[in-house]
Amino acid sequence: MTPIAVLPVAAILLRFGFGDIPFISGDIANIMKVAGDAIFSNLDMLFAVGIAYGLAKNNDGAAALAGLVGILIAKAVYLQIDKELNMGVFIGIIIGILAGFLYNRFHTIKPPEFLGFFGGKRFVPIITALASILVGVIAGHYWHYAQSAIDAFSNSIIGLNEIGGFLYGTLNRLLIPLGLHHILNSVFLFQVGDYSYVKDGVTVVANGDLHRFFAGDPTAGVYMAGFYVTMMFGLPSLALAIYATTPKEQKQKAGAILAGVALTSFLTGITEPLEFLFLFVAPLLFVAHAILTGLAVASAYLLDIHHGYGFSAGFIDYIINYKLAKNPLLILPLGLTFGFIYFIVSYYIIKIFKYQIFTPDSNDKDSCETSNEAEAFIKALGGRENIVSTDACITRLRMQVKDSSSLDDEAFIKLGAKGVIKPNNTTIQVVLGTRAEGVAEKIKKVL
Repeated sequence: MTPIAVLPVAAILLRFGFGDIPFISGDIANIMKVAGDAIFSNLDMLFAVGIAYGLAKNNDGAAALAGLVGILIAKAVYLQIDKELNMGVFIGIIIGILAGFLYNRFHTIKPPEFLGFFGGKRFVPIITALASILVGVIAGHYWHYAQSAIDAFSNSIIGLNEIGGFLYGTLNRLLIPLGLHHILNSVFLFQVGDYSYVKDGVTVVANGDLHRFFAGDPTAGVYMAGFYVTMMFGLPSLALAIYATTPKEQKQKAGAILAGVALTSFLTGITEPLEFLFLFVAPLLFVAHAILTGLAVASAYLLDIHHGYGFSAGFIDYIINYKLAKNPLLILPLGLTFGFIYFIVSYYIIKIFKYQIFTPDSNDKDSCETSNEAEAFIKALGGRENIVSTDACITRLRMQVKDSSSLDDEAFIKLGAKGVIKPNNTTIQVVLGTRAEGVAEKIKKVL
């Protein structure tokens, strides 16, 4: 999520660079365009640095430097072997993972005393550089096989038209509990399709629905447009259905929480605080939400709507990128239609299956508002001796522990968690919403 977080700035700068906004034209617009394009033209570098930094213990800058060194070397090597090769963001993802892993493995290494200067964190960029040479050689000789497979996948999805959009939209939501939707997004937003344009007299190729949209490709934006329907209309309507089915004695608390997460979805397109509110207690409702998202993406595709976003499909991105889009007004009636469908479907699923999203003891945040918040989380995590490492990703507290199987989910719910995920016996993810990163920093400070 670290590299993704930079994209809204790039998108806004590129948008200003089109020169059709009052008071932003001529040289000013050109400067904005060049500034935004500098980010989109180096997405592979952005991913290498961001992923390395994100995967490193304590998010150390030495890992980010190693990622930068690695991407520069790997690209130089594979282009020396095959000048036509273009790995896109995949080389950045590969190098970022490699640099993060090597940092965690070697950042405490102690060489002989006469080489002491090159020990510890300083050794990480060195070993990453050597490993990146090998990555570049392998990529130069063999990546074209992987590229052929990616191209075949891309062409098959593009050939499916609205059915491809439905599959992408549905899988995008279904993979959210595991966080794997980001992998799917990296393919559709940064790899599917290609668009050639001239920059400074040189032909440049943009890949992916997002990059092509901001590069001016009139065919791009078909896989992003439908998410405006879900995030601006569908999920807020689902929140309204939850409120309508909440017992009277819980309505005041439910209304306050639902209003906040629904507004967050509408304005910014950040949906996890709302989705994790009902995911674990109403799984069929989440499946219905995933299918409706797929139908929204397919419907936008069918109506020839092309709209993109730099961060997520909220109202802010809708307005900023409105003039770059094709048929953006159709999103409004389509969104209202899906909002009605979302409400009806959600209302009756909750009623028929007697789901209780809000109960008298759920989402009790009182214990989170004390000065001992970090200590409370540490206790819920089994104490200091059980904690191996602490991290966070936008809405989730991500913990490595010695044993997660014995931890009580209810303890986290009382601390304000929307849900708890245990991928294995040494990992636990606590969904807290946007306060997750703040909680992680407090825990680190106490530890």
